[in-house]
Amino acid sequence: MSTEQPSLYDRVGGMAFFEALVHDFYAGVADDPLLRPMYAGEDLAPAEHHLVLFLAQYWGGPRSYSETRGHPRLRQRHAPFVIDEAARDAWLRHMLAALEAQRVDEPSRNELRAYLQSAAEFLLNAGGV
Repeated sequence: MSTEQPSLYDRVGGMAFFEALVHDFYAGVADDPLLRPMYAGEDLAPAEHHLVLFLAQYWGGPRSYSETRGHPRLRQRHAPFVIDEAARDAWLRHMLAALEAQRVDEPSRNELRAYLQSAAEFLLNAGGV
């Protein structure tokens, strides 16, 4: 009998969950006057795809992100952007709204929420940091 617990990736429904979560997040970003200018071009699909792969891998899914983009290097990838408290709060607001829109059990929701809050803090790089 295996005592290994299923990954959060498996518990929430796999890739379909992360695709829905990130799609809902970018629907909010598309109309956000603070965040939208941080994305080059009109098409948010490439950024959406990268975030889906990153989150899926982080939570125990396929290693597609690392295979296609290398090490995540989150701070380095976000360094060109001013991420102050306002940007952090906007990002977190859209991510948490997207999370709340998903059907997921409360323990998984709480685990995801805690990670998102921590990630948002980690990427601060301006405004008294």
